[in-house]
Amino acid sequence: MLDKNGIAKRIAQEVQDGFYVNLGIGIPTLVANYVRNDIEVEFQSENGVLGMGPFPFDGEEDADIINAGKQTITTMPGASFFDSSMSFSMIRGKHVDLTILGAMEVAENGDIANWKIPGKMVKGMGGAMDLVASAENIIVAMMHTNKRGESKILKKCSLPLTGVGCVTKVVTNLAVLEVKNNKFHLLERAPGVSVEDIKNATDGTLVVNGEIPEMNI
Repeated sequence: MLDKNGIAKRIAQEVQDGFYVNLGIGIPTLVANYVRNDIEVEFQSENGVLGMGPFPFDGEEDADIINAGKQTITTMPGASFFDSSMSFSMIRGKHVDLTILGAMEVAENGDIANWKIPGKMVKGMGGAMDLVASAENIIVAMMHTNKRGESKILKKCSLPLTGVGCVTKVVTNLAVLEVKNNKFHLLERAPGVSVEDIKNATDGTLVVNGEIPEMNI
């Protein structure tokens, strides 16, 4: 199965030349490290950055240049900085081609829960609510199961929802899943992972058609 960097590397294959891409907190921030060098991509962070690059090397961090998760980042030539109102105008105006988010749960109808666990204090919902309400192409990066081995790929989310019917694809440490017609369609499996392993780890309705290839990462 994949680790977090493996998930990010596979999602990077979904990024196309000329895309404007929003990277959520967690695994999604790693995607910028693995995008092909022969394409031009503009990574956006809702705290007001357009033109993010990979994470800086140790000792090269600039504490004044951060993403929405308060991690230090690098910027590409031509990068720009602006206030939150401009950033969310870009998001709400549907000027982002691809949104990559982390999640606690995803349901077979495309619902996503990624901001709150009841009883635990959180700082706020962040920009995810706006992103899922406005984006038309949302890929979720997540682990297939929780620490107890319970599926996070569900028939119905149990946690408070961030968005309804909005997720198009999920990439986990086990599989690539397309969300379509209220089902999870298995597209690829992680190296060394069998279809049976994925079935056993998936609570939602899983559609398996034909031979499922391994991810090429």
